[in-house]
Amino acid sequence: MNTCIRIEPRAATILGALIADCASLGLHWLYDAERIAHIEKNKGLVFLTPNALDYEGVSGYFAHGLKRAGDSSGYGELCLLMLQHLAQHGQFDRIAYQTEYRNFFGPGGPYIGYVDSPARQTLQTLLPLKAEEFPQNSGADDDQFAALAALPPIVAVHSGSQDALKTKIAQVVRITNDNDIAVAAAQYASCALFEVLNGQSIIQALTRSLAHADSQLRPLLEEVMQMPELDAAAAAKRFGTACHVLEGMPIIAHIASHAPDYRSAVEENIRIGGDSCGRSIMLGAIVAAYSAQQTGLNSIPLEWLAQLRNLSKVAHSLKKL
Repeated sequence: MNTCIRIEPRAATILGALIADCASLGLHWLYDAERIAHIEKNKGLVFLTPNALDYEGVSGYFAHGLKRAGDSSGYGELCLLMLQHLAQHGQFDRIAYQTEYRNFFGPGGPYIGYVDSPARQTLQTLLPLKAEEFPQNSGADDDQFAALAALPPIVAVHSGSQDALKTKIAQVVRITNDNDIAVAAAQYASCALFEVLNGQSIIQALTRSLAHADSQLRPLLEEVMQMPELDAAAAAKRFGTACHVLEGMPIIAHIASHAPDYRSAVEENIRIGGDSCGRSIMLGAIVAAYSAQQTGLNSIPLEWLAQLRNLSKVAHSLKKL
């Protein structure tokens, strides 16, 4: 039975990011590919409830003991926070967003889960201040993947020029990651997604956006784009699978340009391990956006959509947008 539904590409962008993140949560920060393969054979790969036993005796960090299958990681929560912010305000409002960030992730807020280094340092900056005192660059000097987490909603609602998008992205990123490498990676990823939403193929989008990558990221992207076929394990071995954008961004580009569909892209990203949730946000956004742009149909498996615990919140915000 055909369960494909029509979906607007900009909605697919956001759903693609959030679904990929929560699909990856159960094996997030597990760095042993052999252990992941064993788990996949016995329990499956996506939408697993995090289990400390899966991490015993191998390289990894078990961070999500309070999470269940279908929950979002901190990255997904950050993406949803930006979506709700844009739905409420109609546009990006820095001080309002910083206030909402502090209220959500800070002490007494509704967020339950692991707080990474960029979030801790951002909260340390914001918590003692009045809203009118918030600095424009409140983030940590850190190049980890929190820098990319809020991008899909920003790109999805952007209606101006690419230069205006880059300026907005830099402002958003420096709220949590006041780091030039993080900003450059975010601008590259955002421009690639912007190109996809404007009709380019994924390979064309990734190539055309190279001009927006800095001198450290660009040669890595050019190298990975020479790989002729999907081999995520080889890409992971070459570039690494940790939380830094210089490791993950080439892998995102590789999987996005070679995976045959959304399901395959998300699963391949999980199989190589490491910061799978961090990579999943932009990977899921780009692949889902491209499919919807080309066919008008949703490429996200319907059974995956149904498992996102925050789906009603997402749908409400998308409706307002």
